[in-house]
Amino acid sequence: MRANFRMQRLFVDVPLAKGAIYEVLKEQFNYLVNVLRFEAGDAVLIFNGRDGEWRADLSFPTKKRLFLTAVEQTRPQPAPCDLHYLFAPLKVGRLDYLVQKAVEMGAGLLQPVMTQHVQGKITNLDRVRANVIEAAEQCGVLGIPDVTEPRRLEDVLENWPTDRRIIFCDEGDAGQNPLPVLAGIKERKHALLIGPEGGFSDTERSLLRSLDFVTAIPLGPRILRADTAAVAAMAVIQAAIGDWQ
Repeated sequence: MRANFRMQRLFVDVPLAKGAIYEVLKEQFNYLVNVLRFEAGDAVLIFNGRDGEWRADLSFPTKKRLFLTAVEQTRPQPAPCDLHYLFAPLKVGRLDYLVQKAVEMGAGLLQPVMTQHVQGKITNLDRVRANVIEAAEQCGVLGIPDVTEPRRLEDVLENWPTDRRIIFCDEGDAGQNPLPVLAGIKERKHALLIGPEGGFSDTERSLLRSLDFVTAIPLGPRILRADTAAVAAMAVIQAAIGDWQ
């Protein structure tokens, strides 16, 4: 069932079922009432990442309190997205963009990895999670990807489950077309690894290419920025071996 983009969507971190009542947070109250000018009896769509999407009616027990009452489920909760996204953090503005696009493209887990040439850093995971929720609200996504603590690339690889194949975009690859490489992947669980603006170091590239559970792919004849490469790679993976099939 397709998302209804004509109605306002709101993430709520409470269990949802018919008749469930949720009191909105201060920031949500300001947005719905003072910005969008919603009134009693109006309806929004709410979701929590677990119980599907629900139409909820607005009511005001007082002038400064707003309740949402779940009336009917409009979409069931889909199976969770299973593509893991491993990325070297970028500077703040582009990091926000990268996170939002990863959610839109179906990432089920976001794992920041610290590489030798990384230029950005993550000091506030709450900001990353807020961007995840905002992207889900705007794009009709019902699943909320997990966001994990930043880890060194070597530490991530050392304890990696071998039944999930890592696909990493290697700017040094001699080829241009990733599709034949992806067609040869047999595992059903995948992770995408995108390096920093400065690329992977020679040591990191050698390490990645030495691991049986890692596959390197090219991304065409042009040099792409890290955030552009992430979107391009996720689109190619989802179309070739992911949930677009």
